[in-house]
Parts: sequence; structure tokens; C-alpha cells
Amino acid sequence: MATIIWFIVIFGVVVIAHEFGHYLLAKANGIHVQEFAVGMGPSILSFKKGGTVYSLKIFPIGGACLFEGEDGLDSEGDGEGSFLKASVWGRISTVVAGPVFNFILAFVIALIMVNMKDIIAIRDPVITNIVEGGAAEAAGMQDGDRIISLNGEKLGLYQEIPLYMQATYSGGDVEVVYERGGTRYTTTVTPQFSETAGIYQLGVSNSEYIEPKGIETLKYAWYEMRYSVKATFKSLGMISKGKVTRKDVAGPVGIAVNVVGKTYESVKVYGWSSVLLSMLNIMLMLSVNLGILNLLPIPALDGGRLVFLLLEVIRGKPVPPEKEGMVHFAGLMFFMVLMVIIFFNDLSNIFMK
Repeated sequence: MATIIWFIVIFGVVVIAHEFGHYLLAKANGIHVQEFAVGMGPSILSFKKGGTVYSLKIFPIGGACLFEGEDGLDSEGDGEGSFLKASVWGRISTVVAGPVFNFILAFVIALIMVNMKDIIAIRDPVITNIVEGGAAEAAGMQDGDRIISLNGEKLGLYQEIPLYMQATYSGGDVEVVYERGGTRYTTTVTPQFSETAGIYQLGVSNSEYIEPKGIETLKYAWYEMRYSVKATFKSLGMISKGKVTRKDVAGPVGIAVNVVGKTYESVKVYGWSSVLLSMLNIMLMLSVNLGILNLLPIPALDGGRLVFLLLEVIRGKPVPPEKEGMVHFAGLMFFMVLMVIIFFNDLSNIFMK
């Protein structure tokens, strides 16, 4: 029961933030919002106010902010509050607002996490232990060195080092910029393969936690959110390169059982504060994921709509709305099929281990 409650809360907050972004900018641009829905499927609760239906759906996976005339197929979509009647930049801002609000939510969550000083584990990219005989030692690095960047990729948190090695490193030497005693140095490190971990490693570790104070909490909240953004993009890169198997992909059911459920069971023995921190971390990752995935230029997603709006800016005139509507409808059908596939993949991962 606790898993179900946490899952609904996490998905609910992430979805409401996304749809509220669309809603707020639609109102600001004079676009009529026909329905603001949380969840999918039949409504279990709804009411109408100011011409907008606010509804709660039976399945807590997703949501919608429906605008008058947005799909180009609505016969009543040529009214004063039609999406199509708003300025092109008004429509762009309305579409972009959903993902933007996901990033805003992610930052707020990260800020809350950073201020949970008694239980949060924040580590600077500072070496506290050089592995004897490891790659970093061979390159002349020492305990106390702060790693600034790996092959030009700047770091703010220690966990960005293993993320880089697992998701970005593809062989060869790594140019490491590090700071020692206030002076920056550059060296070349040749990572060594670890049979135990199954990845190449720099041969460094960090076991010291820091407690940001004052304005520093904003910086480390930014680092936490940036880490989630990096992890999402790198995961998409791994998928495109075939480095991710079906067992690594999860839909709502998989997230509920294998992510929320297992995380809750593993941390509940440490108390409610540890549970809250873990659930906030999952919410942070999901909010960033939703923001990024919705910006992909795929029909039916916000990014797909942005493609048509940017084409309108370039051409000076819109793509015929009925044609755009058909493209988005095809994209919607594709995602319906994809959701069924992911659903059965989740069941397979849960019951056929």
C-alpha cells in the first residue's frame, strides 16, 4: 500500500507541474483550456469552472491540458480562445512551459534535498583515496585533488565521475583537469578495466560528505539537477547505441514495482526522513526525464508541436492545421502501441526474472 501511495504522489506531482506550466501560459496568452486532467482513462472526479473542466482520471499515469483547436481537427477550434488564434510566440511559450515547469520542479526538489543536511550525501569531486596501482596514481594525481573536468566535461559532484566512465567513456586516454592547492593542472589518465565493477575506472574514490550552507545550497541544488539531466541524456545515448537491454527499460508499472517499491523497502528501516529523501530523488529524476522526453521532436509530444511552430516562424505561415493534426494523431497511435509493449515488458521484468 505504501508503494502505491508513493507512486501516485510522485507521478501526481510531476504531472501536475508539467500540465500547470501549459495551463498557466495558455491563460496568459488568451488560449481557452478545455480540460485540465490528471491521470488517464475515465474520470472519477471532475468539475467545471470558468469554462474549463478539471478532472481526476482513474489511472495515475499521465495527464493532459487540452486547448481549444490545438489538434486542428476540432470544428469548434476557430473561436476567440482557440490555440490557433494565439500568436506563434504565445503558442511556443505555452508548449515549452510544460517541460520548463518540470525543470523548475526538479530544482525545487533538489534544493529541498540539499537542505536535508542530516541524511543527504553530497560529495565534491575531490579525491580522498587514490587506488594503489590505479590509473590516477600512474598519472601523478594525489589525495586532495579536486577534479574539474574529464575530457572537457565539467564536474560538480563526485557521482558524475562514475557516470562519465559508465555512459560516456568509449576507450583511450582521458584528459583530466584538476586543482591542487589553488592551482589547476592538466594530466592524461588511461582508465583501467575493473573485472569486479565491469567498467573502466580512474582509480579514485571519495568518502567525505559536505554540508552546503547559505547561498551554496543553490549551487549544489543546481549540481544535483544537472546530474539528473546528464544521466537522462547519457541514458538516451546508451539506448541509441544499443547499450541498454529491455530489462533496463521501465514503464509506469516497472517504476512502481522496481523503482519506488524496492527503494521504499530498502530504506524504510532507516526512518521516514530516509524514505522521504529517496522518494524526492525519484521525483527529481522523473521530473527531469519528463521534461527532456517531452522536448524530443516526436509527433504528439511537446517537441513535435514545437517543430511545427518553428516551421511557422521560418516560413511566415503555419502548416495547415488539419495536416499537423493528422501527424500528431499518428504519433499518438504510435505511443499507444508503445505503452502496451512497455506494459508487457514491465510484467516480464517483474514476473520472469
